[in-house]
Amino acid sequence: MRTLIRAAAATTAAGLALAPAAALAAPSPSPGATTVTKAGTSFLTATTVTAGQPVQVGASTGDHLYWSFRADAGQVHEVTATLTFPKSRSGASTWTVDVFDGLRRRQACTAGAQTPTADASATSVALGCTLRRVRPWAEPWSGDPLPGTYYIRLSVTDLPEPDLGLPIDVEMLVGATDEGGASGDDGELAAPLVPNTRAGTVLTAEPTPEPVAEEEIDLTGWLPEAGSRWVWTTVGGVLAAVAGVVGFGLTRRPRRP
Repeated sequence: MRTLIRAAAATTAAGLALAPAAALAAPSPSPGATTVTKAGTSFLTATTVTAGQPVQVGASTGDHLYWSFRADAGQVHEVTATLTFPKSRSGASTWTVDVFDGLRRRQACTAGAQTPTADASATSVALGCTLRRVRPWAEPWSGDPLPGTYYIRLSVTDLPEPDLGLPIDVEMLVGATDEGGASGDDGELAAPLVPNTRAGTVLTAEPTPEPVAEEEIDLTGWLPEAGSRWVWTTVGGVLAAVAGVVGFGLTRRPRRP
């Protein structure tokens, strides 16, 4: 009887643990959305996509592929990607999908195969990352997801050297679910987090240095201030020397003729 009760409790706990992950359905392309056929190679050249916009890109093994999307408060985003290997490979390879916020802070995934390994005989591999709910406000040190621009990086972390440069086909999709409702936060972000990409001004001529004012020479500047400990120490030393001389004169014996 106790065994049955324990088994039922374990089954219930497992169901509750899987409920949040199953509640978020896999993202699907939006009707009429234009397919994106390119990807950036860095944060600055990341290709902008929207939620529900499919991505189909041809790349080479070893490339770092970057995309960016906008996230608003109250949304939960899920990133899914499928890599297809048109040619056979010599060994297993490990792939990873990373998501960064507007401050280039890496965000943790709550679900999904973020770093799967594809065997040498596999023809495809699926990756996924479900982000935490975007908060309208948080402390800077907390690292919580905040509204702004987010970046997706798809790359390979481990593979045999002969497989470097082999062609791959990438399909990627970002899904967004707006949970809405009160979040319990007592603040709101003044502006979305976006990287500072404004370039500085280019100087065409050598800047003229500002004139330096000449310092006035004060001969009394080296003297200590009145009432300082250096003055009292000096006065005390002089008085001690005078007292010593007077005392020596009073106590010495007179010379005999």
